Amino acid sequence: MGVRTGLAIGAGRLASWGLRRVLRRNASQLPGRIALALDPQLLTSLRDKLACGGVVVCGTNGKTTTTNVLASAVEASGARVLCNRVGANMEAGVTAAMLPGSTADWAVMEADELSTIHIVPKLRPRYLVLLNLFRDQLDRAGEIDHVQDVIVAALAASPETTLVACGDDPLSMGVAVRAKAAGNKVLTFGIGEDLGEPTDRVPEARFCQVCGAELSYEYRHYAQMGAFSCPNCDFARPELDFVATGITVTRQGVSFDATGLGTTRHLSAGFGGTYMVYNLLAAYAVCSLIGAGAEQFQQTLDGYRPQNGRLQRFDVGGREVVLNLAKNPAGFNRNIALLLADERPKAAFFVINDDFNDGKDISWIWDVDFERLSPEFGARDIRALAGGSRANDVQVRMKYAGLGSRLASGVADALEQVADMPLDQPLYVLCNYSALWPAKAELEKVGELQ
Repeated sequence: MGVRTGLAIGAGRLASWGLRRVLRRNASQLPGRIALALDPQLLTSLRDKLACGGVVVCGTNGKTTTTNVLASAVEASGARVLCNRVGANMEAGVTAAMLPGSTADWAVMEADELSTIHIVPKLRPRYLVLLNLFRDQLDRAGEIDHVQDVIVAALAASPETTLVACGDDPLSMGVAVRAKAAGNKVLTFGIGEDLGEPTDRVPEARFCQVCGAELSYEYRHYAQMGAFSCPNCDFARPELDFVATGITVTRQGVSFDATGLGTTRHLSAGFGGTYMVYNLLAAYAVCSLIGAGAEQFQQTLDGYRPQNGRLQRFDVGGREVVLNLAKNPAGFNRNIALLLADERPKAAFFVINDDFNDGKDISWIWDVDFERLSPEFGARDIRALAGGSRANDVQVRMKYAGLGSRLASGVADALEQVADMPLDQPLYVLCNYSALWPAKAELEKVGELQ
């Protein structure tokens, strides 16, 4: 270890200690920023502490939950794991998570898609998991083809990294085709049956990633996810290496059979919807590939509780409050599916901000299927509330969807506005990124985590 590297590690660890122990603050990014300022290549040096290697998880939706489930499962096998569990997913956050200790077995890291070019070539993970690609933060990330280019370049700079991609997503498979041509090994996972769910009206991808022809579907689960094929060339959903079948999705959770590497295991979790099947299958696939935690995977799910505002449930004075992140059309539509799967009368508080880390452009709300919540589409007994810095925009969108809504200044105000509802009727709080943490903090003050 060189002097510069040693100073960077020491400074980062000192900053982490000061933030956590003295200031009682989050130390998920600043220690990494300080360390990288002293040694911009520090992540390359830190990977040498890993006895087995690294796994990086990226994708528009679901990467925090997938990363945390995967890290917990690998830890259940007795391995020492470094993980950025709170979702600090740029290079500084990954570096901060790599600082503790002199050795570890595995690094399991979430990565922002555009940050993969800074993380993957330095960390050189054994596996890069690509969960999905949807339009998100267009004013920061640009169109999806730019995000694809970045991920492909990151993989090209780490040819020993195997891509584990969602085979049901034509956009992820567009990356896979290019990565395989560049020399990376590719494995796939997906759902192997038609779930018969209503599909979103606005798919994320309609055209072939190779020739540009319009894709055909044997069936589609949501957004662009499903059994796709191109009528003009051989671009199609591949034969899946890991497949989920026998799927049951209720408001109590999900269950399915996961098949891969010649083994089938029944898995169940008390949280999530159809999208969670993909997340859990991806985590199980990696556990199977690295030989760590697959046998204990169900035990991990039994003990896992959603965190960081992802599908967390609170009891507030006897009322169930469900908090979840919804930051783009695909994510919001999955949350609407969860709402509709709950047959109880309910209230829904939609909170949309336009801070820098959300993206200033919120025109994407017009691609969300809010119409499915209106009486015209058969929905009943849903009281809608709008909040955040763009609450009025949400109200307008609700109006055009045939759904009236009231304004609420925050979670406390929303709870007050639904106080006349019976306590057995839940409140769903769906927030984009910068709105999530304040909502979580409010709920932690007034309620108990279930």
